[in-house]
Amino acid sequence: MTDTVSSKKPRYILGTVTPVGVNLLPMSQPQPLLPDDILRIVSTLNLTDYTEERVQEAIDHRYWKCVDDLMQQGAQSITLAGFPVSAQLSRDRVLELLEKTRQKTGVTVDTHAEASVAALKHFGARRIAVASRWSKPLNDLVVAYLQHAGFEVLTITSVGQWAQQAFSMSIEEGVKLAFQLGRQAMKQAPDAQALFLAGGAWRSLAAVPILEEDFKIPVVTNPITQPWRLMAAGVAPYVQGWGRLLAGQS
Repeated sequence: MTDTVSSKKPRYILGTVTPVGVNLLPMSQPQPLLPDDILRIVSTLNLTDYTEERVQEAIDHRYWKCVDDLMQQGAQSITLAGFPVSAQLSRDRVLELLEKTRQKTGVTVDTHAEASVAALKHFGARRIAVASRWSKPLNDLVVAYLQHAGFEVLTITSVGQWAQQAFSMSIEEGVKLAFQLGRQAMKQAPDAQALFLAGGAWRSLAAVPILEEDFKIPVVTNPITQPWRLMAAGVAPYVQGWGRLLAGQS
């Protein structure tokens, strides 16, 4: 069930519950965002899609096994990855799940969705544009989640993706979509205070600094919020060249 991403003796062990195994992700990030002495371990829910039925089944039957698996390997924090997973659950249930996980494990717990909420609030943004690849049913859930967290979603894009399409993208398709949909969202909502590039499978990190330069507002994509949490906590150093959030700017 578990994939180990690094083999060096760790200073800190970062655990992640992922929707699918790392072998199914279409590409890696352009560069490591965390130092080599932070060990990243993952345990997968083996999701086949982001539908309500599949997400509920994965959480009910495999989430706690993943948590136990990570804790047995010494995880010092656990993050549930995948914004569609949290959106399908609803924010109320996510917050409940986090509290139960915290009580059971005693370690820091988080989700990509809650880390994204924190990152957007870090910039003081309330009115946001969302660049999304997902289908309308998923988008509606994402908007509901963000609204629950206090944001006004001015626009959200779509190209109709579900999990299968998301995980089958090539690196070229992912980069192209990140720029295309980021710019489309800002064209539709030029007064947005921040741009949120929702999702991890398209590996949108490379688009962040360029879109920030183009539109002069913070750009957040949920996979970078997990390392940002460690940076903000003083566990890892900030990094330059990948946008305001990872550089420690406000």
